[in-house]
Amino acid sequence: WAHEVDIFRSWRLIDPASFSVVQTRHWRKLPFWVFAPVGLEFAGAIALLWFHPAGSPPCGFWGGFACQLASHVLTAILWGRWQAKLSKDARGSKSPYLGYILKTHWVRTLLVNAAGFVYLAWLLELIA
Repeated sequence: WAHEVDIFRSWRLIDPASFSVVQTRHWRKLPFWVFAPVGLEFAGAIALLWFHPAGSPPCGFWGGFACQLASHVLTAILWGRWQAKLSKDARGSKSPYLGYILKTHWVRTLLVNAAGFVYLAWLLELIA
């Protein structure tokens, strides 16, 4: 949510000369604030495919996994590539790659939230 609502949108306000400094600092934080939690979440989704409570509906573990997998595939195809190109674009905050990210990144946020809602619905069904 931070990336969707604040970080990427705030980048539009940075002058192109300072953009690379801000983005470099951002990249240094990603392993701790994004990659580690997302990696753990995806590892958990994979583990749930084999190790899930008895009587669990398949849509619970497969649905959550599918949402996360779609997010990762789209990141590899779109957002990751655009961010890499943005980091080399001298136009910085005026780069069309930032525009592409701002127009489409909500899909990634939606997929992450959808996975969470699938897991919540699964949990509620199990305890009901």
